[in-house]
Amino acid sequence: MAAWFTPLSRWFGVIGAGLALLTGFMTFASVCMRAMFQSPISGDVELTQMGIALAISMCLPWCQCNAATSWWTFSPKKVQPSLRFMDSVGCLALAVMYGFLAWRTSVGAVSVREAGETTMIISLPMWWAYASLAPGLALSALIALAQTIDHWTTPLNQEAA
Repeated sequence: MAAWFTPLSRWFGVIGAGLALLTGFMTFASVCMRAMFQSPISGDVELTQMGIALAISMCLPWCQCNAATSWWTFSPKKVQPSLRFMDSVGCLALAVMYGFLAWRTSVGAVSVREAGETTMIISLPMWWAYASLAPGLALSALIALAQTIDHWTTPLNQEAA
């Protein structure tokens, strides 16, 4: 797999985790403000939806790098040709799915931007949410594709080491 995938995916994961943490703090603050002052943070639900969606998208590349996104990932210590083939098919399926999702969120972002759609309470442009999902999904697709190629080109005895 390309050497730059791991550090880049790690940075995506750190940013995603930071966004999830900030979203959690914002939600906590909003709940406390609602309980104590009957005045929550305006647009807290909208911000939570966008923040968590982006956080998940940003964490997917790191999960894919660590083979933590699929149930069919098998232990490399016990590599057998049939299990390796199944793992490569799983990586290829994920690459296709991530690529499709990246493409459709990009197309959706353009469409929503042209329509001028905004969130209801704080009027954030909706295309921001769509556009922010595409980089994480695209990087996940590239990583899954690289893993598929690695499965097909790396000899069995090298992978098991």
